[in-house]
Amino acid sequence: ALRKGSDLEKAFATAALVYNNYADPKGKLSKAETKSLLQSQFWHVIQGQENKPKYKEVISFLDEESENKIDFEDFMILLVSLTLMSDLLQEIKNVKTTK
Repeated sequence: ALRKGSDLEKAFATAALVYNNYADPKGKLSKAETKSLLQSQFWHVIQGQENKPKYKEVISFLDEESENKIDFEDFMILLVSLTLMSDLLQEIKNVKTTK
């Protein structure tokens, strides 16, 4: 999928590959590892979102001490949620209209 797929397929395959590289042998991430992954690999999307209530809610969930781990499905939901609450879509629209 990384070589032959469409751009969208490649994007999701890349997300799966990055997740897999961080995940434990059971295919899960601790909340702390998830937060670290998002902050290092998704920084440009979440940058500037720190004061938004929904962003704070997501981060506070990841800061909670618990033995619960994040699986790939939950990780993808986090990615989509953070993307939707970010300014990324508006930035893309701005690029389209300025060309």
